[in-house]
Amino acid sequence: MSALRLGPRSVAALVLVSLIGIGAFCWPLFADADSAVTSHAGDAPWLFAALLPLLVAVVVATIADSGMDAKAVAMLGVLAAVGAALRPLGAGTAGLEPMFFLMVLSGRVLGPGFGFVLGAVTMFASALLTGGVGPWMPFQMLSMGWFTMGAGLLPGQRTLRGRAELLMLSAYGFAAAFAYGTVMNLQGWVLLQGLSSGISFQPGAPLHENLARFLAYVTATSLGWDLGRAVLTVVLTLTVGGTLLRALRRATKRANFEAQVTFEGPEKAAASEAPHRT
Repeated sequence: MSALRLGPRSVAALVLVSLIGIGAFCWPLFADADSAVTSHAGDAPWLFAALLPLLVAVVVATIADSGMDAKAVAMLGVLAAVGAALRPLGAGTAGLEPMFFLMVLSGRVLGPGFGFVLGAVTMFASALLTGGVGPWMPFQMLSMGWFTMGAGLLPGQRTLRGRAELLMLSAYGFAAAFAYGTVMNLQGWVLLQGLSSGISFQPGAPLHENLARFLAYVTATSLGWDLGRAVLTVVLTLTVGGTLLRALRRATKRANFEAQVTFEGPEKAAASEAPHRT
């Protein structure tokens, strides 16, 4: 069982939502010092409003490109619910968040298109479950979507299995856990404006100066937290990843992932019905 292939419509939808997401994260770095809004507190509702129809567009494009049936969409909802339930088990304790391990394995099986949607929907559901709704939520949805999509883009979908695949997924999970934390730090860091600290965001400052401040901020505040998330992802992937991968692949096969819809002409349909009449 291989991951869902990306068709042209899926690629276009993912590129569009990713470009909007990158712009949403990075625009404060290029805003003038006298800009009325240089933080994400004001743009978060607009980003969330744009993100929801874009997620629907990714789902529709993936369905159109792969010919899935409704059971595949239902499985996406089940995995999102499981991921949302896993998040409160470790959130707030040294970055130990078991949902990241599930997102890595699910993205590997579902592919980049459905992987992106799964990551974003899981984060949205977990925010509702834990009361973590705030201006950071659409940015968390984007970051988790990219995290899960990346697992679906890893090579060897048809050929790599066993220990080698688990090692590759563990390495990805380790690196991507730090990447997720770094991207989310960019969202929170711009809120620390105008402070005397050498690691705070300075609106209107040259880009290279703010990037140096940002690297210092990441080093000083979040590396330990990200390390806990990365190590737990590796441990869970290596210990139970093989079993869960096999279960996910069996489930996706039964859900008719990549089921191709075919239409028969009247002559072929009549020929196929002839034996039943005799």
